Amino acid sequence: MYYNKNMFDSLQEKLTKTLRNVQGKGKLSERNMEETLKEIRVALLESDVNYRVVKDFLEKVRQESIGQDVLNSVEPGQLLVKIVHDEIIRLLGEEESGINFKEDGLTSIMIVGLQGTGKTTQAAKLASLLKKKGRKPMMIAADIIRPAAIEQLKTLGDQINVEVFSKGVDVDVLTQVKEGIAYAEEKGYDTVLIDTAGRLQIDEQLMKELKDIKDLIHPDEILLTVDAMTGQDIVNVANAFNDLLEVTGLILTKFDGDSKGGAALSVKAVTGVPIKFTGTGEKISDLETFHPDRLAQRILGMGDVVSFVEKAQEEMDMKQAEETANRLMEGKFTMDDLLNSIEQSRKLGPLSSIMRMMPGMSDMANAINDSAADEELKRIKAIIQSMTPAEREDPSIMRSSHKRRIAKGSGTRIEDVNKLCNQYDKMKKLFKNMSSMKSLFKM
Repeated sequence: MYYNKNMFDSLQEKLTKTLRNVQGKGKLSERNMEETLKEIRVALLESDVNYRVVKDFLEKVRQESIGQDVLNSVEPGQLLVKIVHDEIIRLLGEEESGINFKEDGLTSIMIVGLQGTGKTTQAAKLASLLKKKGRKPMMIAADIIRPAAIEQLKTLGDQINVEVFSKGVDVDVLTQVKEGIAYAEEKGYDTVLIDTAGRLQIDEQLMKELKDIKDLIHPDEILLTVDAMTGQDIVNVANAFNDLLEVTGLILTKFDGDSKGGAALSVKAVTGVPIKFTGTGEKISDLETFHPDRLAQRILGMGDVVSFVEKAQEEMDMKQAEETANRLMEGKFTMDDLLNSIEQSRKLGPLSSIMRMMPGMSDMANAINDSAADEELKRIKAIIQSMTPAEREDPSIMRSSHKRRIAKGSGTRIEDVNKLCNQYDKMKKLFKNMSSMKSLFKM
């Protein structure tokens, strides 16, 4: 699960600082236990978590702490962290909530939401995600109020090679959906996503149209798209849609935005509707299955190694990465290998977000300037690409005249070329030493 450096940062920093203060104590007293709970309360409220949710959360932490006798525990701080961790998971839904697919036949998914929440884009992102997982999806353009929405869905469908069914704006929405479902069944699709109309606000006409579609097709899933940037309004919107349609799950968009994040902790507890997917960027691939346990670890600064490995497997050329790794361990390290490593790592997203997936690295991640790091990687890439194949294979052949040529060709300074060469030499020596140690242990 990928996260931008803004999302949950404030909450994470405050909670980890509070819990770090008690982890070092050999014993907790009732007084500093209450002080800790008070600090947790402030952190949650300041991060826009619903007041009633905070009250219930702290009461459960308090009860669990008494039940497990935290005050008399050998490691009270660590036990309290575990209790807080488990309660955050409980708030978020305890386990991953995926799509409930039919065992046989067509699974129908209604995508609903207010206008401006990225509903049409999320429909295409979900279709792309399901396709990667082996499903055969089709999309129905059921937003006939906005002709632009139909064209947008078709354009997105072309990008991901997923068919979009539409008879234009001259056909009423129920006929559009009914004929789309029949077409999907006829063509052997196993999943259909229905992109419905939205409004700027909840009104009677919108809700009637959505209810009519629901009564017509009895969908297997009704997914509501909500904007993570809107704070506690997420809860109000989710409640309104859920009261009429019985929403089965949420797609939380702009999960990578500059948001306090507290609403995400509140929405499941208040509405009972689980978060199923999160939109984490603008690319069509930036939609991810929501994992409550991984977010709990992220919030408490524990990292998320599982998501890192999954993202690496999805984004990186694993065969090429393995070949590069083998060359490194054999002591055969060229500038081309360094270039390949840079290009592979950039596929994983900003450096700070990668660091956040590593346990105990959140403080270091906060200090990283992603823009500066990205510029440095671009500079290194330009320098390497300005070298000849022979220079990439063995940089030691380069003389001052070569380096001046490379600096000019890459738009950098000769000092930058020298710096990269020095870094390369240090890395090569390191990998040679590691290779020697590996051989030694085999003896």
